[in-house]
Amino acid sequence: MESNPRMSDVSDGALVELAALLDRLAADGETVAVAESLTGGLVCSTLVAVPGASRVVAGGIVAYQTDVKATVLGVSESLLAERGAVDPDVALAMARAVRSKFGATIGLSTTGVAGPDRQDGVAVGTVFVALVSDRDDVVEKFEFDGTRDDIRHLAVGASLRLLENSLHAE
Repeated sequence: MESNPRMSDVSDGALVELAALLDRLAADGETVAVAESLTGGLVCSTLVAVPGASRVVAGGIVAYQTDVKATVLGVSESLLAERGAVDPDVALAMARAVRSKFGATIGLSTTGVAGPDRQDGVAVGTVFVALVSDRDDVVEKFEFDGTRDDIRHLAVGASLRLLENSLHAE
């Protein structure tokens, strides 16, 4: 997958790659739902840039504020209070919750700090991406450099790669 897909300028090549990914998901009978924090809907928006994405993209939830992660996604308030929103277990809880809420076979989530300031003592550029399915519960940590916009878009690329890699793992 392209490492820095931007919704406003998703290239024809990136759309072809995304279409192939969605075709593979459809062929495997998979559906995906996305819970996003720092990416603010960019992952879901990138996926639905492909015509016909509705056959596999169930939907998404933008849980940008910490309390929304608890109230909408049901992430444990004690976990959020103890570790903050930028945590691997929070990312996994977000992915599990969105998968369940949409009845999807795959839940994908992003949480992190795009800046300009640290959050809960976590450095700018720290990102967790999680994927939950019947086959996998995977969370990956990234430490990206760049502007706020760069970090958000790098997180989108990381999410799409994780989704793609989960299909190759079969």
